[in-house]
Amino acid sequence: MTLKVSEIRKMSADERNQKLKEIRNELMHERGISAMGGAPANPGAIRSFRTDIARILTVQKEEEEL
Repeated sequence: MTLKVSEIRKMSADERNQKLKEIRNELMHERGISAMGGAPANPGAIRSFRTDIARILTVQKEEEEL
């Protein structure tokens, strides 16, 4: 599930931090499966997680600058 920037902007700072932790945990899990030689259930999941993390961090940086 990819997050849209508009959805991220609607979240509070605490919600964004919580979502960031969740996504990072999922990414770590998927990378662990991949590293052990297992086939991931969703091959595009790692890229999707990385993109979502980048979007959240971008919105956080934008709000810090305001």
